[in-house]
Amino acid sequence: MDERIRRAIFGAVEREPFALKFGLKLIELAEGYSKVEMMFTPDMENLFGMAHGGALFALIDEAFETASNSHGTVAVALNMSINYVMSPSPGSRLIAEAREFNRTRKTANYDIRVYDTHERLIASCQALVYRKGIPLPFLEPEHS
Repeated sequence: MDERIRRAIFGAVEREPFALKFGLKLIELAEGYSKVEMMFTPDMENLFGMAHGGALFALIDEAFETASNSHGTVAVALNMSINYVMSPSPGSRLIAEAREFNRTRKTANYDIRVYDTHERLIASCQALVYRKGIPLPFLEPEHS
């Protein structure tokens, strides 16, 4: 992976207001691959004391966003289909891994899975992006 792209995406996530709000941390990045973590905190619970689907979606979407933009060009979500398998235990560290399994000039497909501290599957997602073909706006120009 181009180190310039890697640094730009890590920096963008560290400054992204939404990622900061949910405590989303990018921990690994490669072309078409991303690993993001989040702590499941009490303010992420739903009416029943379980993980709110929106909180899990936020984690999934951050992994999807970073994996799909890892090629250095803007990619935006077209579709996401999520299966919530189980609620994590309070205080669990959650990890989302996004893996690209198909890419064309205009679209790309991803498999995203969320696991808890005990490596139990919490959620799975199939997602599709539209690849706009323009450079990431926060990518520094190459120096010759």
